[in-house]
Amino acid sequence: MKKSKVPQEKPITEDPSLDLALRPSRWEEYVGQEKAKTNLRLIIDAAKKRKESCDHLLLYGQAGLGKTTLAYLIAREMEAQIKTTTGPALEKAGDVAAILSNLEPFDILFIDEAHRINKLVEEILYPALENRKLHFVVGKGPSARTFSLDLPPFTVIAATTKVNLLSNPLRSRFGATLKLEYYNESDIQKIIVRSSKILGTEIEKGAVLLLAQASRKTPRTANRLLKRARDYAEVYGNGAITEDIVQKTLELLDIDILGLERADRDLLQALIEKYNGGPVGVKALAAALSEETGTIEDVYEPFLMSMGLLERTPGGRVATEKAYTHLGISGKRRLV
Repeated sequence: MKKSKVPQEKPITEDPSLDLALRPSRWEEYVGQEKAKTNLRLIIDAAKKRKESCDHLLLYGQAGLGKTTLAYLIAREMEAQIKTTTGPALEKAGDVAAILSNLEPFDILFIDEAHRINKLVEEILYPALENRKLHFVVGKGPSARTFSLDLPPFTVIAATTKVNLLSNPLRSRFGATLKLEYYNESDIQKIIVRSSKILGTEIEKGAVLLLAQASRKTPRTANRLLKRARDYAEVYGNGAITEDIVQKTLELLDIDILGLERADRDLLQALIEKYNGGPVGVKALAAALSEETGTIEDVYEPFLMSMGLLERTPGGRVATEKAYTHLGISGKRRLV
């Protein structure tokens, strides 16, 4: 039986950045995150109706879920210029003062990695976000003078993977805080199909399914695996991405069917074999793996928990029965 294939579209050849080319450029092209999009649509439409800048927005969630793309789409919908920076780049109060004072009316300032903003910089942001005022001090000692500068209407969109590290005063000054969730498999398949058309690559529907299953519920990972499968297909095949090509690509990258990489499997195996499935504290687990506790908590655990392979309990981390089954390890974890 002949396998059905996704039709091709004319490939992007002029844009030197594939990652940029694969990003949605219109609101309708952004797949998934329906709850966040519904809230944002309301905020955007209301602001446009009142001819105002929209509220300051805080987007948070795991890396690769589309926070930056969403910020650019909001700017497009608001027909506004967007200026970008990162939390680590705002080291001094003068840095943020210079950026804010150069904003034009209705501009959008996108701050990535907002959890790494310097605390002194936060003090400058508070009145800017709340009252559109920029306060700064000129001089030192008894001769120092305080000046205030009125800022034009503007919007700050902040993105972070660690919303808990933002101070309460800063979080409270955002008009809306939206969490981006992991994607479902159906939405990931749509993203892979769209990206394959942009890349001008034939891909079988079975290959789309395999890539979606291994994409860790994340568009960025899905596009990365798609590009590697395309490379494999062009070097070892006829250019079309088949199920067999995807399977061989995943084997080469040491990624299993659930999207677990070697480090993920090592964590589960250490938990099961060294600590009888848990519970075990994250520090003991980090020592066993020679990893930082922050890496385990922020990189590995969120996905493993979303897949039902790991649980956090009051006593520590516990491997689930599904983890035993997936790794092919016999025996039952002890009851907690």
